[in-house]
Amino acid sequence: MPASHLRLGVNIDHVATIRNARGGRHPDPVRAARLAIEAGADGITAHLREDRRHISDADIERLKAEIAKPLNLEMAATDEMVAIALRTKPHAACLVPERRAERTTEGGLDAVGGRVELQPKIAALRNAGIRVSLFIAADRAQIEQAAALGAPVVEIHTGAWCHALANGHASAADAEWRRIREGAALAKGLGLEVHAGHGLDYASAKTIAALPEIAELNIGHFLVGEAVFVGFAATIKTMRDSMDRGRAKAAL
Repeated sequence: MPASHLRLGVNIDHVATIRNARGGRHPDPVRAARLAIEAGADGITAHLREDRRHISDADIERLKAEIAKPLNLEMAATDEMVAIALRTKPHAACLVPERRAERTTEGGLDAVGGRVELQPKIAALRNAGIRVSLFIAADRAQIEQAAALGAPVVEIHTGAWCHALANGHASAADAEWRRIREGAALAKGLGLEVHAGHGLDYASAKTIAALPEIAELNIGHFLVGEAVFVGFAATIKTMRDSMDRGRAKAAL
């Protein structure tokens, strides 16, 4: 049986980061989204942060209106962001932890500790027809709580695994990889759709693509960085090829 298609969501946040470094309109993240789709992306991911450090409200409005593939809005679980999502109606909303002082998302959402606050927000988004995912660590308690809250999707935070790989910490990387494998299997067994993202490059995306439970990878910073050297479309095509080669192993 052929392996199922593994979706690639391209995060265009850091195209906006470059634009915001000088102000003005260049480079345009919406143009980047169109190029990503032409190069093989299955959807576009954008994180509208509280401090608007990269993606802006206008970017989200334009993305929803102008791109031909699903928009995945990454957002903190706040009343402000839920209101924006309900008004904009993206295909999906991925709830992530957010701190103003962080350089990037540092870990998974605490679905266990935040279950009281999360439940009505998840319900409101789902009632509006928005697919909800929770960006969590590959931790049993977090995954089970995500299922109990009624979130149909979890996105496994792969940052610790990718960081250990990049720094040559083999034992830590092996331990994190076991957590990811076991977490993906648990989530799938609970009826959740399983996504993954954070820190992935060509090699790690190829590796995780071999897990048949994973339905989607969301990748951004690496793609934008590589685009400086080889171009955005070429980078996405290479990532798509790496993922496809990894996914082919799932059928063996």
